[in-house]
Amino acid sequence: MKTYMANPVTVDRKWFVVDATNMPLGRLASQVADILTGKNKTIYTPHVDTGDFVIVINSDKVVLTGKKLEQKKLRWHTGYVGGLKTVDYKTLMATDSRKVIEHAVKGMLPKNSLGRKEFTRLHVYKDANHTHEAQKPEQVALKGVIE
Repeated sequence: MKTYMANPVTVDRKWFVVDATNMPLGRLASQVADILTGKNKTIYTPHVDTGDFVIVINSDKVVLTGKKLEQKKLRWHTGYVGGLKTVDYKTLMATDSRKVIEHAVKGMLPKNSLGRKEFTRLHVYKDANHTHEAQKPEQVALKGVIE
């Protein structure tokens, strides 16, 4: 029996909707990253982009467990001298909760051109309204919802 190797021509991409309501951030990000990379498919090939499109809705309702909301900080550097910027997650969730999910998912994707291409298929929205109804996305129930 021969080993099947996927190629970009044979990949069939679907659209999925994920509801982030009461989901811990890390669990949500890891499961979304698996869908973006195609690890949930039987045709997964590490060097081929076999992933699907993901729409994350209700990013305002994602949960940070423990004291992460007050203690965890997002840091980045502008490239200039003394350009280290920090913002805590409480402020970030109040201003733009989409960046929290995008940053978490991006950190779980490969750090190469394949990971950058996979990241472009992620669409995050603050509420339940999104503009991708024409693609007929399927609802996905993820594991780990806090009740």
